[in-house]
Amino acid sequence: MSASDVTWAVGRPTLGTVVRTIAPLRVYGSERVPRAGGVVLALNHFSWIDPPAFGSACPRNIRYMAKIEIHRVPGLGQLIRSFGAFSVRRGESDREAVRLMRRCVQEGDVLGVFAEGTRQKSGVPGDVQPGAAMVGLQERVPIVPAAIHGSQFWKLGNFEPVSVAWGRPLSFEGLPANAKGYREASAEIQREIHGLWRFLVDAHQLGRPRHATPPA
Repeated sequence: MSASDVTWAVGRPTLGTVVRTIAPLRVYGSERVPRAGGVVLALNHFSWIDPPAFGSACPRNIRYMAKIEIHRVPGLGQLIRSFGAFSVRRGESDREAVRLMRRCVQEGDVLGVFAEGTRQKSGVPGDVQPGAAMVGLQERVPIVPAAIHGSQFWKLGNFEPVSVAWGRPLSFEGLPANAKGYREASAEIQREIHGLWRFLVDAHQLGRPRHATPPA
């Protein structure tokens, strides 16, 4: 068991309970996340509550890729690194980040990528960048799209409900590991995330039924 696994073992029942209390969480389709082997999670992003919400909703421990500015925040940087997160320099080529992303799935871990590259302040999912597709195609591991909804309205103290929907694992065996393949795979990932998000919008309008199946 790695050091980050120990942190997750402690953090899941403690921080996870806090997250589910301050942002009442409902999860759909978590059985779709492969229980073993390297996998890339392609996630949309609205709020700082998203990483712990996805972490609480996922049946496996997640190693997040986070912008280097977060790692430089005293206290917060140490906390997220204890959960296995690693940094990336946005807007420039970061070979070390790519190497760590690939090594993460090579070692059979779960890589969490906020696929749009930054938070979406519009309140709707944005365009998917090629990072998740690149790792999935280069390492030939499944990519699981997932969407979150409600966190764009959440603020500390308002207890806004938040929901997560997991999509089916995507395999892009027929696509080449090059720029063209990354674009095609990213377009499919984007369609899946947006579809999952619309499912969650409808679920919230229906009062968030306890049992519902996300689109396949």
